[in-house]
Amino acid sequence: MNTTTSTPTTEDLVPAPTSASQASTYQQLRAHLAALKLHAAAEHLPTVLATAQSEGWSMTATLEHLLAREVDATEARKLAGRLRFASLPTPATLADFDFDAAPNVDRKLIDELATCRYLESATNVLLIGPPGVGKTHLAVGLGRAAAEAGYRTYFTTAADLAARCHRAAIEGRWATTMRFFAGPTLLVIDELGYLPLPGEAASALFQVVSQRYLKTSIVLTTNRGVASWGEVLGDTTVAAAMLDRLLHRSVVLNLDGDSYRLRAHHAHNDALRAATTGTRRPLH
Repeated sequence: MNTTTSTPTTEDLVPAPTSASQASTYQQLRAHLAALKLHAAAEHLPTVLATAQSEGWSMTATLEHLLAREVDATEARKLAGRLRFASLPTPATLADFDFDAAPNVDRKLIDELATCRYLESATNVLLIGPPGVGKTHLAVGLGRAAAEAGYRTYFTTAADLAARCHRAAIEGRWATTMRFFAGPTLLVIDELGYLPLPGEAASALFQVVSQRYLKTSIVLTTNRGVASWGEVLGDTTVAAAMLDRLLHRSVVLNLDGDSYRLRAHHAHNDALRAATTGTRRPLH
């Protein structure tokens, strides 16, 4: 006896039409959905109709379930587009952040920032601390949360922003570049102070901050305290003016402690020592 069974396809799930008229109506419905570019609804039509029949859904409930599939697919495409534009360097999320390793970070404050309500008041977030304490992780997490909440977000480093503005000035695209950086609801600027900046960087950063002032938010990470920004930017006057705008409406988080990478290095060495000690055999 042949006991081989085949896996049912989505077409197998469609209730069998009782007449040629019903079959024609089903095909017309799929054609309408395709013509309207409701591809997700067309794809899920067989399973939705099968479930509707088995569960006894009303026509209204069936239509709602069908269109919900299309809405879900549309939102997923929009989110994918926002994340592509955001150019986040890692998949880090706020949920991944190790608060146990950073006990001085106010978890309630991070949870509040995760709601993205700060974006509605064009509040800035400054993350200040030495390398490796989680500043970039938090900045990327805030950027991802904003993109997932529907806000246009863009991530850049301070050095890349300065270099892009420098090229724009040379090529006569300064105004266009300034409009680009003014556009996103959230602009994340990472690593201010890590690399030496060219002379015109202070002007570029000031122009970007000024255009966004009280309109849209900036998340900025730096390893230098605000008192050192004149040295970082090479212009104390511009640094003071930029800080005046950034701090006017802002949340400042000072992070300290050991570097995550340094802790990981120590943990790895400790594990190697433990393994070596545990497996060492006495000499005879």
